[in-house]
Amino acid sequence: MILIGQYDSPFVRRVAIALRLYGLPYEHRPWSTFGDADKIAAFNPLRRVPTLVLDDGEVLIESSAMLDYLDELVGPEKAMIAENGQARRHALKICALGSGLADKAVSLIYERVLRKDQLELWVERCQAQIGGVLDLLEKERAAVATPFWFGERIGHADIMVACALRFTGEAHPALFPAARYPALTAHAARCEALQPFREVVQKLDPPKG
Repeated sequence: MILIGQYDSPFVRRVAIALRLYGLPYEHRPWSTFGDADKIAAFNPLRRVPTLVLDDGEVLIESSAMLDYLDELVGPEKAMIAENGQARRHALKICALGSGLADKAVSLIYERVLRKDQLELWVERCQAQIGGVLDLLEKERAAVATPFWFGERIGHADIMVACALRFTGEAHPALFPAARYPALTAHAARCEALQPFREVVQKLDPPKG
């Protein structure tokens, strides 16, 4: 498999970490959506990352679809999410919140660096969405006593939230103060201490306007 995208993207990073936790080999092409857009377009007309090229040439273009494929590849016993039922729905909800958090953090960066005159209403909306998601995730994580969100074993929800938190903290540190979110801060630290997280990391380097 070929994973396209830089590790400073929380979405590329979540897929790369899952690949390593599953022990699945892959080739990494650290292409940028700005500097390498034409290269990415050869595989994905949206010119977005992550893009995952499977061994048979099929191309997946959303991180959630990539994880679904990897889960199918390793089987339900190894998959880092419940196979069905309420537990799966709850995990997917946490994944969606983490993904949405990362998406809004990315939007704020683009607004800051790509627009000469920032649209204040849009900035305020993104900040409110980020704050609301962080508050809800903090409440949910604080109510869980196990090392990871759904027990003793790391799952996709843990990875997505941790990747989103790292990105948000680097991109917008004022929006993620550790003192306000102790449960999430502890969760992020626990995940970031794991070997795959330490291996799959890249300092954020936003595009220049």
